[in-house]
Amino acid sequence: MTTLDGRLLHDVRAHLGDADRTAPPGEADVAAALRSTGRVLGSDALTDLARAARAELVGAGPLQPLLDGPGVTDVLVNGPEEVWVDRGDGLERADLAFPSPDAVRELAVRMAAVAGQRLDDASPVVDARLPDGTRLHAAVAPVAPAGAAIALRVLRQATFDLETLAAHGTVPDPWLPVLHGLVRRRANLLVTGGTGTGKTTLLAALLGLVPHDERLLTVEEARELAPVHPHVLALAARRPNVEGVGEITLADLVRGALRMRPDRIVLGECRGAEVRELLLALNTGHDGGMATVHANAAEHVPARLEALAALAGMTRAAVAAQSAAALDVVLHLRRHRGRRHLAQIATVGRTEHGDLQVAPVASWHGPGAETPGTGTGWGALRERWAS
Repeated sequence: MTTLDGRLLHDVRAHLGDADRTAPPGEADVAAALRSTGRVLGSDALTDLARAARAELVGAGPLQPLLDGPGVTDVLVNGPEEVWVDRGDGLERADLAFPSPDAVRELAVRMAAVAGQRLDDASPVVDARLPDGTRLHAAVAPVAPAGAAIALRVLRQATFDLETLAAHGTVPDPWLPVLHGLVRRRANLLVTGGTGTGKTTLLAALLGLVPHDERLLTVEEARELAPVHPHVLALAARRPNVEGVGEITLADLVRGALRMRPDRIVLGECRGAEVRELLLALNTGHDGGMATVHANAAEHVPARLEALAALAGMTRAAVAAQSAAALDVVLHLRRHRGRRHLAQIATVGRTEHGDLQVAPVASWHGPGAETPGTGTGWGALRERWAS
């Protein structure tokens, strides 16, 4: 990245600080600020400096080129000489170092401030979003003995359609009619998997199958879903500011979504007490809803839902009753050696003792494996949803 001298960056910051704005400055704003300094710059130099200045002001500073790299999902800083990057094939050491532990801390504090959060000795851990949606988690001393640690997760909007995913080996061809039928016949779907398994990507592809005369309402922490659909209303949660006020939670947005005439309600990621609002919404006639949840396997979904619902004060019996009535099918994804694939299709019901049960009816070991295996219940699922 092009380097900036301190005086020039100070002048740019001063110019942008004088402007009346409600959103972080874009590259055009930074370029205008650079021109206002009176420096004579060619078009290429101006573009490079504008990009570098914006990274220093509202981005990830020297880490920005790594975040902008193709396929990058995560950038991690364990210390001044330990910078790691994941380009989709696992972590590898980056050719980048900071001059000192103080430089890592300064960057972490500055990014937290840009995200409207506080990071200091009194509040040494922060979880926030940068203006471009990048997820920031950082810790400073005394929590981080090395001085500071930074973890950045890249937000990339998912725009693949289902057929493209099948062509890339994410979804087996024999399952395509079932997936099309689940969306067409308005099944309530839960897409599950671990971190980085492609849950949001599959969810966006499924939303692209929704008929174009239906209104989609998506609720997310930061917008990642970008389905190819003409009528999408996207709502994003807001974290509290440094004074601890102004928070708008996912639960707030799901409750509000019911009053906005949605044909389908979609929760980008359910990982807290908002599961109660989701289950209530799907139990009030809003068929065709979808959400994602972290889980290690389809069979583990009941335990995961119970843990999340406990945060909302729901009993195990209430979770079982609400989930069995609200959810139809679980689609579970796995990632193996950098390849993501739809590994299980499962149905949702209750055991004879009344407990919540998620029972896999088909499984696949990924690209290069044999034809997907099917078990008890697969025929009934196909007859109900794919016919």
